[in-house]
Amino acid sequence: MTDAELLHRARSDPAAFRMLYDRHAAAVHGYHLRRTGDRDAALDLTAETFAQAWTARARFTDDRDGSAAPWLFGIARHVLATSVRRGRLERRACERLGVLEALDRPPAAAQPEERWLDGLDEAFADLPAAQQDAIRLRVVADLGYDEVADHLSTTEGTDEAPLRSLGPRAPADCATRRCPVGPCAD
Repeated sequence: MTDAELLHRARSDPAAFRMLYDRHAAAVHGYHLRRTGDRDAALDLTAETFAQAWTARARFTDDRDGSAAPWLFGIARHVLATSVRRGRLERRACERLGVLEALDRPPAAAQPEERWLDGLDEAFADLPAAQQDAIRLRVVADLGYDEVADHLSTTEGTDEAPLRSLGPRAPADCATRRCPVGPCAD
């Protein structure tokens, strides 16, 4: 069964999401561990990544022939960047779902460091301008998907939604809009 099929089933069957978790948790944890160098922080960031994936499972779109790995790593990058930006580990989805209470240890006390993001700026600079705009609005401005879609004049949930394909064309008048992160590219 593909990841996409598991996520579709997970809308009504939590066991399907557990199967997805079992497939990808070690890789997501490895990503966070390599970035942070802190075992407990990596565990907490991995928990937050999957908690956010759980809450967003109905919005998953299959852009990668059934694989959810790119989607999950996109969430993982967002969780990491949000943690560094806020100066504390991101735990909002875990808190909403009660995951923290289920841990058999106290939450990690690590303070996010800028070095956790080493290399991400270069990767970001290689993206097309429209993708950068969508990421800035979602990650830097902390706008919701629908707000990003509204700002970029797309409809959330369509093929043009900026955080689905990360490739919409920003409208010509985007630079004149009030934007919390500055003007978007044309």
